[in-house]
Amino acid sequence: MTSMNLPSSTRGEPQHGCRLSVLAVAALTLLAGHAVANTADADSGAAADSEHRSRVVVTGQRVAMSKAIAAQEKADNIISVISSDDIGGLPDKNAAEALARLPGVSVQRDQGEGRYITVRGMGPDLNNVTINGALVPSPEAGRRAVALDVLPAGLIRSLEVTKTLTPDQDASSLGATVEVKSLSAFDLPGRLLSASAGASYDQNTGKTSPNASLLGAQRFMDGKLGVAAGLSLEKRKFGSDNVETGGAWDGERLGGFELRDYLPVRERNAFALNLDYRPADGSSFYLRSFLSRFSDDEVRDRLTISNIAGGAVAEGASASARAERRIRQRKYTQTIRSFVLGTEQQFGDWKLALSGSANKADEDTPEALNDGRFRGTSNFAGVGFTDGVQPHLVAPNSIYDPANYSLNAISLQQRYSADKANQARVDLSHEFDLGQARSTLKFGLKASRREKTNDTNQWQYNSAKSSSPNYWGAGGVSMAGFVQGRELDYPLGRIGSAIDPALIRARVAGLDRNAARLALESTINDYKMNENIDAAYLQDSLTLDAWHLLAGVRAERTRFEASGSQVSGAVVTPLQRERSYTNWLPSVQLRYDVDHKTSVRAAWTHAVVRANFSQLAPGVSLASATEASIGNPDLAPLKSTNLDLGIERMLGADGGAVSAYLFHKDIKNFTYTTNLAGSGKWAGYTTATSFANGDTASVRGLELSYSQPLRMLPAPWNRLIVGANGTWSDSSAHIARYDLAAKKTLGRSIDMPGQSDRMLNLMLGYESGAVSTRLALNYKSPYLLELGADILNPAQDRIVDTQKQLDFSFAYQINKQLQLVFDAANINNEKYYVYQGSKGHNAQFEQYGRTYKISLKANLF
Repeated sequence: MTSMNLPSSTRGEPQHGCRLSVLAVAALTLLAGHAVANTADADSGAAADSEHRSRVVVTGQRVAMSKAIAAQEKADNIISVISSDDIGGLPDKNAAEALARLPGVSVQRDQGEGRYITVRGMGPDLNNVTINGALVPSPEAGRRAVALDVLPAGLIRSLEVTKTLTPDQDASSLGATVEVKSLSAFDLPGRLLSASAGASYDQNTGKTSPNASLLGAQRFMDGKLGVAAGLSLEKRKFGSDNVETGGAWDGERLGGFELRDYLPVRERNAFALNLDYRPADGSSFYLRSFLSRFSDDEVRDRLTISNIAGGAVAEGASASARAERRIRQRKYTQTIRSFVLGTEQQFGDWKLALSGSANKADEDTPEALNDGRFRGTSNFAGVGFTDGVQPHLVAPNSIYDPANYSLNAISLQQRYSADKANQARVDLSHEFDLGQARSTLKFGLKASRREKTNDTNQWQYNSAKSSSPNYWGAGGVSMAGFVQGRELDYPLGRIGSAIDPALIRARVAGLDRNAARLALESTINDYKMNENIDAAYLQDSLTLDAWHLLAGVRAERTRFEASGSQVSGAVVTPLQRERSYTNWLPSVQLRYDVDHKTSVRAAWTHAVVRANFSQLAPGVSLASATEASIGNPDLAPLKSTNLDLGIERMLGADGGAVSAYLFHKDIKNFTYTTNLAGSGKWAGYTTATSFANGDTASVRGLELSYSQPLRMLPAPWNRLIVGANGTWSDSSAHIARYDLAAKKTLGRSIDMPGQSDRMLNLMLGYESGAVSTRLALNYKSPYLLELGADILNPAQDRIVDTQKQLDFSFAYQINKQLQLVFDAANINNEKYYVYQGSKGHNAQFEQYGRTYKISLKANLF
């Protein structure tokens, strides 16, 4: 595992020599096994012969580690990087899983796949993602977080994680900014054409899925024009098994639970095309384009137990209860498009950089079968459960007979959300020679225009009467007429026969949609928001002997406009809100080189993150005279003051390093869900769910990292490479709500959602000859997922239990052109478990099994 810090002065500059493109290695680990072995074993300063200069040179893990640590020593700010070897050498399906190998970074998974990242206790919506320097908008309707599973690891040149921002960077991240970079032809010493093809096997379903990639890069016009293009295709059929209570606990008694069987099919297709024109020294023009399309086609079949006699039942006891069979079938597609056009021009000691970008992300769910519901014709007697962690249904055999269920409701949903972000910036810098000191003064302007929209439509059919406006059509209502004639393969118990979603869709296909449209659900989540930010900054980087100082300030002026609706019954009232504010964000970062192997760092920085769009949307739902849901467009942005202090030391000449960092974040305006009932205009309400800013929050912690090739050991142990990093952190945030009984506002302290007290990554690698292998463990302790309905009651908090995942990678270089790679993910068969309050109270239990992947990589030239 290789991580590094890159100096801000080198970011974006062309890389030459033996330094690899991540995109090249991710798409193909390239070239001969003996060349890999010779490169890894040779002295790092040895000169390459003419044949090597005409092609990409592959570095082994040890050489890559050495280069990474050398770059880290020169960094002005704290930046960790996933190098080409890291992305290509571990069984990481996407960018989120690759990033989880870094100190302070943990991954949040969906259906067993990494989707979002948390950095230093900051949740996914508090981090920023850019592609080639341009903000990546979020395809999800109400979020800022970018689901990084839409970015396949095989089409990424590098991933940089900036933990201390400089004034020339957007200040919109409290945890970190993740910069995704794709390939330039000037990253390579020669032309490249490579391809890979493989297949993955899902142990849970026994299904095999294909993947392939193609990459090419070449320079034209006497080396002045560079063209690089890459294509990545992946399809994955898999399954997961789930049992969850949703927190329906009353002490040790359970009020209901669900058995869920998931069968998703996910596809990731991505394409990158980059053009670079460098007509002369100090002059360059570039176009960066990136297109990613991710689709999730899912069938979820479930058996739901509810309405238990007496309200709940103890483990081992039984009572009569309602049973429902429900199915959801939907396919959504998330697309991210990024285009960046720019130039860099050198005029003596002055450097001018101009760039503009157009980026769009959207999520399209055409017409989903949101819910096909069949209810038991009568309640079933003798229903109970065993095991509070993984509830197992105890029930008579009649509960599995489809003839005992009849159609209850059919719900359809269509949704489209879009997030557009256009940016333009100019940066001007000048280098000064001050005798014994060197200074680089830099200033610039940036304009960002962002538009977030969402449109939802929902229909429901729940009547057998032809005179009813939401009539579901003629025909039988017994579930026996809607099943596929096969039993669901569900290892956590038994659900019954599989329901056929096509038969349910056919039932309502020709009916009048207007009559069945749900006005509230189709209107309340529709909104349009504009967020326009104008920024200016000034910074100076000063080097004097062993001292390196970077200081400056950034100012961001935000103008926010939002439109939504208030819905009360059939009455819809438009709502609009506008406001503006300015944030001043100073920054000081200092590095002192104790000697040529040791450096001490300190940083004082500021950041600001706007609230989630779902929280800012000015929608108001008046469900009744006592129940309401209220958006809050007046939420203040979260502001953070950050302190970092660390020390790094290189270990010998073989690429080892050890580092330690302390960090502390003071956060104002922490945002959380609250209940406004009993206060202000909501005095007569029993439930008025909204969002509020908390007074204070803080995160503090320690990051330790160690990596080293064990060259000092006797053979064959001197081929081992070890890496370990750990983060120990603590957080607190204050939340409050008005209490009707106490007739005053009450509060309590909680952990920041998504913050684990302990995170650990361990890696053991081995390189010898044509063989390269790695074993990696990712661990994180429990963390708060979300608050319960009563935010003051810790017994309702949803906690994600300890997670640890073990992955294995093995590569064998067959000859100079071919390499065989085998990956095994989640080989310890880790589960995902969420509990409510007490560890024995299930909220969600899910298992995925292991995934195996084999691929053949070929370097064509």
